[in-house]
Amino acid sequence: MIGSTTIIYLGLIVFALVAFISTVKIVPQRSAFIIERFGKYQSTLLAGFHIIIPIVDKVAYKHTLKEQVIDVSAQTCITKDNISVEVDGVLYLQVVEPKNASYGIDNYHFASIQLAQTTMRSIIGKLELDKTFEERDTINSIIVEAVDKASDPWGVKVARYEIKNIAPPQSIKDAMEKQMRATREKRAIIATSEGEMQAKINQAEGDKQELIARSEGEKMKRINEAEGRGQEIERIAQATAEGVRLIAQAIQEKGGRDAVNLRVAEQYIGEFGKLAKTNNTIILPTDLSDIAGLVATATSVLDQKKTVSNTKT
Repeated sequence: MIGSTTIIYLGLIVFALVAFISTVKIVPQRSAFIIERFGKYQSTLLAGFHIIIPIVDKVAYKHTLKEQVIDVSAQTCITKDNISVEVDGVLYLQVVEPKNASYGIDNYHFASIQLAQTTMRSIIGKLELDKTFEERDTINSIIVEAVDKASDPWGVKVARYEIKNIAPPQSIKDAMEKQMRATREKRAIIATSEGEMQAKINQAEGDKQELIARSEGEKMKRINEAEGRGQEIERIAQATAEGVRLIAQAIQEKGGRDAVNLRVAEQYIGEFGKLAKTNNTIILPTDLSDIAGLVATATSVLDQKKTVSNTKT
């Protein structure tokens, strides 16, 4: 049988082993243990191997120093235009002061969630429904700023807040869908009308350019024709002037005046001959002596030419 002394020794060994085990504390990476001695804060143990005094010291709180993701459950908020919406989100925070997280507040998780929800209701109440969808980033920033400021005494750092869903009532969803459909149809009509307008503008611009091109062509044509007629008139005038000059020069020469008179008489008599052939009525000039004078002049000139020819012969 085992004696009482042996039992006592065994009890002491077990007690010593339990005391040694309770003395050794191994803190995991990114964790912190809060040690109290006789109920009063003693120290903060970070990652590694530590030895505490058994019975006297105890681990009062254990905190993770990793960033924590806390789900903020959906809550009902009233917008500025009196529409109820359900909003939920996700809060990201991290313990930076384990001592303050232990003694600064009873439950920083619950407190952070409540503060985020309260701030959310306050912000949503200042916005209209349409703005709540557009201002997500602004809402997130305001909530982070508010919760981080309030949680600073708790030793907690709020990294960010993200809204997951904003759910209006079904009736509002239907109305928004109708509004979106009407907006899309309006945009389609506007786009179609703008396309037609642009097409008409392009067509008008094309017609305008065509008319301008035609008028420019007609203008150039008329200018060219006018220049051609001008050159023609100029050349005719030059030729006429040259002919008149030659006639005048010929008249100044010896026998020139008699040649002119002969030529005029011949044409005069010839025209009367044409009238006699084509008409039964003969028109006679009022002064017949002019005809006789012309005939006499023409006869004398011809006689002179014949005399000159005979003399030369």
